[in-house]
Amino acid sequence: MRPDTPAENVDHTAEAARLERTAGLHPEDAEALLLRAAAHLELSGDRPAAAALYDRLLASGAELENPYLVRALKASNLWEYDHEAEARAIIDGIRTAAPRDPAPWVIVAESLEAHDELEQAHETFTEAVRLLLTDVPEPPTAALPLLFGRHRVRRMLGAAHDEWDALADTVHTLPVTLDELHDPKRVWSLGSENPAELEAEISRLRAEVGAYRTALSRPFPVAVLHWPADELAELLEAYPSLAGEYPSHEEHLTAIETALRELASSGTPNLGIVPGTVPSYEAFAASEGTAPDDADLLPQYATTLAARGRALPWPPQRSAACWCGSGRTYGECHGTAG
Repeated sequence: MRPDTPAENVDHTAEAARLERTAGLHPEDAEALLLRAAAHLELSGDRPAAAALYDRLLASGAELENPYLVRALKASNLWEYDHEAEARAIIDGIRTAAPRDPAPWVIVAESLEAHDELEQAHETFTEAVRLLLTDVPEPPTAALPLLFGRHRVRRMLGAAHDEWDALADTVHTLPVTLDELHDPKRVWSLGSENPAELEAEISRLRAEVGAYRTALSRPFPVAVLHWPADELAELLEAYPSLAGEYPSHEEHLTAIETALRELASSGTPNLGIVPGTVPSYEAFAASEGTAPDDADLLPQYATTLAARGRALPWPPQRSAACWCGSGRTYGECHGTAG
């Protein structure tokens, strides 16, 4: 499913089944694949089947990359089909555990908000913001929905701006301000007979929908393949004919950054980097019935890894570790200007 595919053209049940089959073939990626399958089942209206997938992950015995995310998604789903008590219990458990990842906090806070539990949503957003953003020089991208969600709920509660709201205003980049986007009275504008008011509200809605489309399309990036130094050495030793694609590791890294910057400048959104390994590449070649020394296979391998949830978003924040693994920050490494 591509991010620009209209929802009405997607057979969510079939897509969920395909993802489940893929998870069976690639158990190392089962968590990401089954979460996407569960999302499709929710969109299809089969919430009990989605809950069964969340339970399958939690009961698998495997060490999950983000168990609190799975629990948060399960709680949100349960609440939507009359299992409020169980959902609340899970949400309370997540808040008590205080995970360091923003995603579970966003999901449970928005679930509370969606069910008009505005005070509880505000408390949850605030707990998360204080836990994850206190004394942080630059809010990470993944935490921005916490700031924006808290701002939105506070506007609905009629609370005055505070320092966290000011930070949300600072990092907000859309042309329509957060105060406008989160104005509780905006809904009345849609009933106005004044063409200017209607046009202004349509502009606001377009900006808001654009932000949501960007957020929803993040799991489906345009991905560029990255070979760490040891993996590239092993690849070229096994398949010397690929040396024409990778004259040196340094040139490989430079080519990645250059390609991504060119894609970004052309307006391509949701860019990512997928690290490759020789064993998984050989397995992919075997599954495609193609020799690993076929250079045409490399972009297909990158696309497949991205579809399995292996892509890392690009660009990193300048203060974050560089994608190349040098140990330096992105701003000091491949994020330098020029």
